[in-house]
Amino acid sequence: MKVYGVTGWKNSGKTTLVERLVAEIAGRGFTVSTLKHAHHSFDVDHPGKDSHRHRMAGASQVLVSSRARWALMTENRAGPEPALADLLARLDPVDLVLIEGYKRDRHPKIEARRLATAQSLIAAEDPTVEAIATDAPRDALAGAAALPVFDLDDIAGIADFILDRTGLPRGLPRQGAG
Repeated sequence: MKVYGVTGWKNSGKTTLVERLVAEIAGRGFTVSTLKHAHHSFDVDHPGKDSHRHRMAGASQVLVSSRARWALMTENRAGPEPALADLLARLDPVDLVLIEGYKRDRHPKIEARRLATAQSLIAAEDPTVEAIATDAPRDALAGAAALPVFDLDDIAGIADFILDRTGLPRGLPRQGAG
């Protein structure tokens, strides 16, 4: 499984970029999964639902299944947050996993940056950032050195870059094409 990250500060456009990259890369015939880091407590479950009641009663894991999908929720309780490598190992094999967040981990990544957020450039301090996707002019990217810079809306170009960096071809032949 190939892994590539999208990092950036809050409101930098990470989620929108990942969403658009998934559509682009999956549209080229690849299988893609995502892994997103949340800095806050989150819940995919809702009070009153059976699965929520099971978790609140003390279940370590609750698996909910239907014809459309299944989800496995695991409670960390007082335990530490799992390491990125441990979470990746739980995913089914795919061609590419796009990781949103995890800016402190050492996988290759592209930095999403919006001029309006006026945050410092992560790439200036992090050698695992290999490119920048931004709405800012290049001269506003002090510390970007010689990194490739993409417009945030250049989804095809960013996808090409990620596929090249991970060693995947830019597209798979369609079934029945010929």
